[in-house]
Amino acid sequence: MQKLDHFTENELERFKEVQKLAYDSVQSVEQQLVPGMTEKQAAQLIKDYLDERGVDSYLHKPFAWFGDRTAFTGFWSDFHFFPTNRTLEVGMPVILDVAPTVAGYTADIGYSLSFGCEHSVLTEIKATLLQIREYILQEILAERTFKQVYQGVDRMIADAGFCNAHQIYPRRVLGHRVTKTHTSLYDNVSIFGFSARQLQWLVPGAIQGVFRQPSPLWNDLKESDHPPLPGAWAVEPHLASRDGQTGAKWEEILVITEDTAYWLDDNVPHMASTLQPNSKTVAA
Repeated sequence: MQKLDHFTENELERFKEVQKLAYDSVQSVEQQLVPGMTEKQAAQLIKDYLDERGVDSYLHKPFAWFGDRTAFTGFWSDFHFFPTNRTLEVGMPVILDVAPTVAGYTADIGYSLSFGCEHSVLTEIKATLLQIREYILQEILAERTFKQVYQGVDRMIADAGFCNAHQIYPRRVLGHRVTKTHTSLYDNVSIFGFSARQLQWLVPGAIQGVFRQPSPLWNDLKESDHPPLPGAWAVEPHLASRDGQTGAKWEEILVITEDTAYWLDDNVPHMASTLQPNSKTVAA
């Protein structure tokens, strides 16, 4: 059985610092976006920013999706996730996503925006995403199974008139664990943009999950039909419009302990208009 993660307050603070750095990188690149820029160029700007600030490896290197690719329209293989030569136009939805590691601490974030002007559908999706954020924490505190929470999120998405895009991710994940590792040269080896070390942990763990052992993945399959597992979880609800033209997501770390759960940091970009005291809450 997989070892469950229990982090100290100091360790969680390090995860929080890396998460903030990752969000800083995509917000910096947001200011550099111009018409005609490609997804590949935007992704490289994210990597340049992070490399210059001490990132030593990546769970996965930066992703950038423009236009209908934010809704994963036409994605039928894992290779479609990687940045392309799609060029940016005013009014396009944009998603930037990256998972850097600093001194063994990993964060995985997603950031959505509309380039150059307001986008009404994107605004509606973002409002639903904030409701989902509140719902996920509420249900984890109520000790619903991971599978039940996923299914509840699905109902919220359908009721709001949107589609579930995170089911297109490998193994249909709504989230996955993030861990602390010992950084070495091995961490700089990547396979299809993902860290070889992290894949060495993640893939066997996913196989274990198929056989009902605790899995590092959170989805709506049998492997997630269990109560919340202690650890740091990168949660990434991803919604798409029914016409397949617009998608949006956020991704951030949810901390689960033996007796409570809370978002690692409420001071994240998608909460900018609704900032509130830290949401650390003790379960009843």
